[in-house]
Amino acid sequence: MRQPDPPLTPFGSGGRDPAATEVPNIRVAAIADVPTIHHLLEIYASKGNLLPRTMSELYRHLRDFFVIEIDHKVVAIGALEIFTEDLGEVRSLVVDAAFEGRGLGRLMVQRIVAEARKIGLRRIMALTYVPEFFHKLGFKTVSMGSLPEKVWSVCVKCYKYNNCDEVAVLLELK
Repeated sequence: MRQPDPPLTPFGSGGRDPAATEVPNIRVAAIADVPTIHHLLEIYASKGNLLPRTMSELYRHLRDFFVIEIDHKVVAIGALEIFTEDLGEVRSLVVDAAFEGRGLGRLMVQRIVAEARKIGLRRIMALTYVPEFFHKLGFKTVSMGSLPEKVWSVCVKCYKYNNCDEVAVLLELK
């Protein structure tokens, strides 16, 4: 039987009314979420902020995804991809532009890290253009070479492989 998701920590108002009644709900993604997940990823992929993912790939990896809903609308997504018994990755972290600045990205990473700990991973990494965001959550910048599980299973297939401009960050899980 699946255990309930951990309780949410408060999130910032991002300059909006702190008395707003919107309460985020983080949950495992469902089949019905795939079109919205795809749409959010396409927005960011079109800006070059992340790699695109096909609908077929999203259905195959649906169990990796978590979503944040506010008022029954998916407004943020993130995934935990597992490489080995030791290493997982925060992937496809996206917040709808209308909901940026509310701490939803932080909540999503916290949920993914909690899941990584729950299943017994010892390290979790991300490739990012905003390492400062991850640094605030305890991640440290590392060299790509220190993550061969990622490089040789995923990165080597990427069109940016020889010119990767993302920063690798890593969190050691205790």
